[in-house]
Amino acid sequence: MNSPQAHAPEVEVVVSDCSATDAGSLFAELCRHFGSDRCAEDVPRETAGSRPTMWTGRFDTSASPGESSATPSPPSLSGPVKAEIQGEPRAVERVRRALDETFVVQQLGVVAGDQEVEVELQLESRRPA
Repeated sequence: MNSPQAHAPEVEVVVSDCSATDAGSLFAELCRHFGSDRCAEDVPRETAGSRPTMWTGRFDTSASPGESSATPSPPSLSGPVKAEIQGEPRAVERVRRALDETFVVQQLGVVAGDQEVEVELQLESRRPA
């Protein structure tokens, strides 16, 4: 007998249409909020060639990273960054809220299934007040 699937707190984030530096800034910000398969030393790198580059990371929305006493300055992006977030709806919403705290977020699209949702976002740096 199959029981209903438990809440899956892990989401996949795919970042594209940006520099490796911007992808690294975005992943570093998410790592401040959630456990991840990415570590601080795992910095995205540019690839040679004309093909578009995409970077991926998995984030566990139920796991918090180690506490840090320093409050980092908000990351700055050189331009708009496209991010696709896929996972269980509540987990995706947690990631979206974390991004909303730091970036200007515009939702470009959403595809919803029975147990997963994929949200396409465009992120930009907040302008100083």
